[in-house]
Amino acid sequence: MSGARDQVARMLALVPYLQSRDEVALEQAAADFGVRPAQIVKDLKVLWFCGLPGLGMGDLIDIDMDALQGDGVIRLSNADYLTRPLRLGSSEASALVVALRALREGGDESVRPVVDRALAKLETAVGEGAAVAGQVDLHLPPTDVRVDAVRSELERAVAEGRQVRLGYYVPARDEATDRVVDPLGLIGAEGHTYLDAWCHTAEDRRLFRLDRVSAVEVLAGPAEAHPDLPARDLSEGIFSPSPGDTLAQMLLAPAARWVAEYYPVESAEEAGEGSLRVRLRVGDPAWLTRLVLRLGGDAVVEEPAHLAASVQRAADSALGNYP
Repeated sequence: MSGARDQVARMLALVPYLQSRDEVALEQAAADFGVRPAQIVKDLKVLWFCGLPGLGMGDLIDIDMDALQGDGVIRLSNADYLTRPLRLGSSEASALVVALRALREGGDESVRPVVDRALAKLETAVGEGAAVAGQVDLHLPPTDVRVDAVRSELERAVAEGRQVRLGYYVPARDEATDRVVDPLGLIGAEGHTYLDAWCHTAEDRRLFRLDRVSAVEVLAGPAEAHPDLPARDLSEGIFSPSPGDTLAQMLLAPAARWVAEYYPVESAEEAGEGSLRVRLRVGDPAWLTRLVLRLGGDAVVEEPAHLAASVQRAADSALGNYP
């Protein structure tokens, strides 16, 4: 499993799994869900902040973190409300019916029968809410023909074992590049399709998002063999830091703590008043600069000094555009 969507699906199954047991060993839970123990810990840290509207202390799911960290045992409580029958208001039911109709229109033939059965049951149950939803006229955007054409060419290159010349946009540097790659395969993750390939420009393995490919040319030459490359593991998401990347230390204010959940960090420790100090690998300094600027005053690069100075210069330059 990989990405945010897979994590949500896993957590939805994780709660009833834990509710049916007084306690379960972390290693056992990880084995049952087919992921590493570290991933289950990440899931639990997210569940810890989930609960009923209000988000008060009595509204949130409770995880016994002392037992988890000390004994490697998971104990979950204060989630009994999840076993109660779901009661939808008319507006909620209408929104759900519209969402299912959109899913049906955008899905393929294997999806539509499943959606049709769910829609029939829901419309029967909600009555008036379904009538309101029926007044909504759906206009979905057409399939991206360009991405489909890119995918078709890359699938051919993989099947024939041919090299590919790519025109590719790198958002972290706001740069259009041209490169030759040895395609290894196509992978779906986090709502996008990626080409897994060996890039001769970077002299390393890279993922290329298909909607950022501006041009693709299947070359006559054969792709080089890379038998030493293992199968791509996206169980921790699409970000794959390298041990050779720069190790940066950041101080995150409470509003930016999500960074530690979204990006792979090597360590995270509480820094007081809700702040979090994290260490993570940075392959492209421009990416870190963009992230910190996007976070405003909620993130500070502490180490190394040259990265902190680079981010400060970028911030000063941006502020210079304002009177």
